[in-house]
Formats: sequence, structure tokens, C-alpha cells
Amino acid sequence: MTSTAIVTDSTAYLPKEKAEKNGITVLPLHVIFDGQALQEEVELSTEAFYEKLRTTSNMPTTSQPAPGLFIETFETLARQYDAAIVITLSSGISGTFQTASAAGEEVEGLDVYVFDSEISCMPQGYFALEAAAMSRSGGHPETILKRLDKMKQRTRAYFIVDDLNHLHRGGRLNGAQALVGSLLKIKPILHFDDRLIVPFEKVRTENKAWNRVLQLFDEDARTGEPVRATVIHANRPEKADSLRKQLTDAYPNVEVDTGWFGPVIGTHLGEGGLGIGWCRLPSESCLLSH
Repeated sequence: MTSTAIVTDSTAYLPKEKAEKNGITVLPLHVIFDGQALQEEVELSTEAFYEKLRTTSNMPTTSQPAPGLFIETFETLARQYDAAIVITLSSGISGTFQTASAAGEEVEGLDVYVFDSEISCMPQGYFALEAAAMSRSGGHPETILKRLDKMKQRTRAYFIVDDLNHLHRGGRLNGAQALVGSLLKIKPILHFDDRLIVPFEKVRTENKAWNRVLQLFDEDARTGEPVRATVIHANRPEKADSLRKQLTDAYPNVEVDTGWFGPVIGTHLGEGGLGIGWCRLPSESCLLSH
């Protein structure tokens, strides 16, 4: 039987206790403020990040884990495991997938499989939790990856940002779009498409944008299939909790978590954003009872 370690990066934003309970190794990405690189969720908490973001004059940047960290982690895992599945944030917004893949080829004694989640935040975390549960049950890496691919086809996420300037600085909107959008109070609904964060629709006002996201969610939730969902927020915990309760009350077939946009993703989206990510669970999914 192949023993398989599960690794993900910090942008899955798994609660620390949940990662530890499920034996998931988490490798941190970095946020760089004025030349100082800080490991998110290790040296820089989400709360501290948004405080710094409000007061900094120079916008932070981000960077992926160093190749050496992946190699060191794989060499350590090789002492206990035969294989490792590494679940990364979307390769369209970070080089983490490519770095993990290259590092895996440098390590002997461990078969490394790198899975591009094509998404981020808690929906990425769902892939890690599913893989961890399957690994504990003795699932072969190829079997686990097939399950993750099936989940990927059934996963959606939409989110709304509070400040278009962050998207402009990140190259998601040009200057004219950002200016007009801000003046007209346009709230673009964003999603991942072909591994990139792109506008899905542009809607006037947050309420209308959020109602549209709820309509998209309803299309999947009303089928009666089991759904695992997360309300994701950028430092808006009260609003996220209210939305979580709303969804829980409306859809008995949906298990709803609350997640967050941590420092790395928050660097690109800014403070105040909200979103929902969800997966219509395959009948064999371990998340049905997790």
C-alpha cells in the first residue's frame, strides 16, 4: 500500500487545527512590505495584514515559496511516505505550481504529484481535505487525483471586491475601467476562468452584485445534491457570518463554512471583499461526512 502525504500552500487558508488534525503540510507564501518578506499566517496574521494595508504608503507584493523549502519538505516527507500530493493555488496567478513541480523532480525516494487547483482560498482547502481523507483510507495517488479532478469540474467561486484600485494595480482592470467603475459604483463579480481571476459580470452596487452571486449559487444548491460551500471575506467577519447563516437556513443540503481572503490574496483584492465558493460533492466524496 502506498502511503501518501498531502501538502498544500497557505492560500488554502485552512484553519491551523484542521490542517494539523488531517495531517496536511502547509507551506507559506510571502507578502512583501517595503522589502521585508513575511510568511503569511506564520509571521503575518490576516488581522495584522489588513492593519498594515490600511496604513502603508507602498502597496505590498507577494512571492511564492522558495524551491529550497519544497525540496526540504519533500526530503523530510520521504522518510515516512512513498508519495506526496501537492495542491497549489491556481497556476495562473502564482508560480507555486511550477516551483513545486520542479522541486519534486529533484527529490529521490518520493513520488511527487502536483495538482493545480485552478482556484484559491477554502475551495482549494476542500481539495486538500478530500485528498487527506482518501490518503488515510489507503487511496492510491492516481485514485486521489482522479477524485480531485472530478471535484474541480463541480467547483465554482464568485467574489466581489470593495476597491477597484487593487485590481487596477494588479493588472486586472485598466485605468479607465477603474476610474469609471469607481465613479459609477460598479461592482465587478470576479471568478477564476482558465486559471486567471477575471470579471464575470459588472453590476451596479454591492447589493445587486451579491444578489447575482446568490442566484448563481442557487442554480447548484437547489438541485438537492450535497454541497460544501464557504463564505469568504476580506476582514468582514460579521457580514460573512450573517451570509453563512442565511445560506444554512435556506439550503438544508448545503454545509456552509466561513473562510477568509488572507494576506497573499488580500494583497490583490484589497479589504472588504466577499465571495462564495462551493462544490457539488460527488456521491463518493469524503467531504460528505467530514
